[in-house]
Amino acid sequence: MSLHKMKCEACEGGIPKLSPKEVRSYFGQLSGWKLEKGRLVKRLEFKNFLEAMRFVNKLARLAEKEQHHPDFNLYSWNKLDVTIYTHSIKGLSKNDFILAAKIDGL
Repeated sequence: MSLHKMKCEACEGGIPKLSPKEVRSYFGQLSGWKLEKGRLVKRLEFKNFLEAMRFVNKLARLAEKEQHHPDFNLYSWNKLDVTIYTHSIKGLSKNDFILAAKIDGL
C-alpha cells in the first residue's frame, strides 16, 4: 500500500527504529526529501509570505489529523524547512514516511 494512503499509528516508544534497508524502501515513495543526521528533511520555497503561512496551516492540520508532528522552521519570508523524526525512538519510524508522503500531497 502507498504511504500516502496509510494512517500514522500512535508511538510512545518501545518499537525499533527502521533498518537502513527499510528506510531505503520507503524513501523511494517520497519527493524532494533528504536524509540529514538520521532525519527526513525537506526545504520548501514559496512565492510570498502568505503562501508560506497557508502551507504551514495545512501542515498543522495534517499533523493533528495524523497525530504525528514534524518540526518546522519558517525562515526569511518565504522559506520553510520541515524535519520529521520519531523522538520517542530517537530514529525514523514508518510514521515519519507516512507523514512525509502526505506532506508531499499538500
